Amino acid sequence: MSPLGLDVRFAVVLFLAISLASCSRIAAPEPPAPSAPAPHVTPVVSDSPTFTPAPRRVPVVVVPASGTEPVEADVILASAAAADTSFQRQVAFWVDFWTGRQAELFATYLKRMGTYAPLVDEELATRGLPASLRYLPIVESGYFPRAVSRVGATGLWQLMGPTARDLGLAVGSIVDDRRDPFAATVAALDYLEMLHRDLGSWFLALAAYNVGPGRVREVLTRAGRRGAEPSDEDFLAIRGSLPAETREFVPRFFAAAKVAQDPVRFGFLPIQLLALDFDEVVVPDATSMDVVAQAAGVTEAEVIDLNPQYLRGFTPIGARRTVRLPVGTGAAFEVAYAMIPPEERLSYFEHVVARGETFSHIAVRYGVPLSELVETNRSVDPRRLQIGMRIVIPVRARGGAGGSSQLAALGTSANETLHVVTEGESLWTIARRYGISTDALARENQKQSNPLIRPGDELKIP
Repeated sequence: MSPLGLDVRFAVVLFLAISLASCSRIAAPEPPAPSAPAPHVTPVVSDSPTFTPAPRRVPVVVVPASGTEPVEADVILASAAAADTSFQRQVAFWVDFWTGRQAELFATYLKRMGTYAPLVDEELATRGLPASLRYLPIVESGYFPRAVSRVGATGLWQLMGPTARDLGLAVGSIVDDRRDPFAATVAALDYLEMLHRDLGSWFLALAAYNVGPGRVREVLTRAGRRGAEPSDEDFLAIRGSLPAETREFVPRFFAAAKVAQDPVRFGFLPIQLLALDFDEVVVPDATSMDVVAQAAGVTEAEVIDLNPQYLRGFTPIGARRTVRLPVGTGAAFEVAYAMIPPEERLSYFEHVVARGETFSHIAVRYGVPLSELVETNRSVDPRRLQIGMRIVIPVRARGGAGGSSQLAALGTSANETLHVVTEGESLWTIARRYGISTDALARENQKQSNPLIRPGDELKIP
């Protein structure tokens, strides 16, 4: 779905490409911004865990070998207002900026765009919105889902907290859906559509996206243009009365679009548009990302990369939430997750220190040995606890240190250990103790078709 049209040959290639899916990893995470303190939490589990596989595919989009894209009139880029001499002068300034001293940074933006633009293109096409809006995340975040501005705007589309909540996104210290490229794209385009309906001009809608619709309406009213038939020329008329950042926002957008449409012309590599390919699963309650990863048979880093919206490393307590997994792992997750006792799904959570609390108080409250609590929080000086500090509370698996399970190595060799199952154990807890996958343990003991185990059973540990 190119922002500037398709010739016949390209349309055929695109049609074929939409039928395919290729794998792409989300950009490597950078340190997330600090978030507001979370309330005290206590692990809550569901008695009836469920799993709903929902594979998601974003189609591959093939870019012509030349690195340029087919051109057609775009309602924003082809606006008569864009031909204004002063406006074009500012566009040229920003083109020089992106291709000069900021060329290295802009190259990074284009690379990230290759990962996320297909999902934006798909949503724009579904809504019938101008395809050029795919360039807005370049200006907003450099196409980085974890971007946080100095005023707290977050994510690919740099949504502010109150706006995001009004659009139905979760924004908190445990989950921030503004960092979810899919959820944030839907919300941002909802917002842009609303702004365009209200203001009647894409130039004004873009300005309002930057500074807020109230400010744009106020300036239009002062200029006597609020009641007139709206047009992009209204932006030119009020531009000098807008804040400096907003004044430059639309020219910057045009400059980013101009360069990204034809990167080779400006000295950049062609944009390689890829497809995000993953499975979606639903967890019924609080579940740690490391538990999700082990159940799916993948690394925790892979799960975190696909789920940047989970700020603290676990899904919220008392809520069903979608988690993305590497493609092809959803079915294995379904089997393994069903074996995990509800109390084992959260390997840790966080406690926010309240007035008068000490490590000893916290350890007693959660039934965790004080030594284990101190060991888990090595960076925290127990003598210097402060209100609002986050303390990680380890949730020990049954059979862990201090637990009641008994491990019995009845027979060992260079390749084999035998484990005697005790009350309360499952394939999951045993696999976790030995650092192996549940699938590997089940295969070794021919348990694939019947994963039930009973106290006294002997299991081979591969």
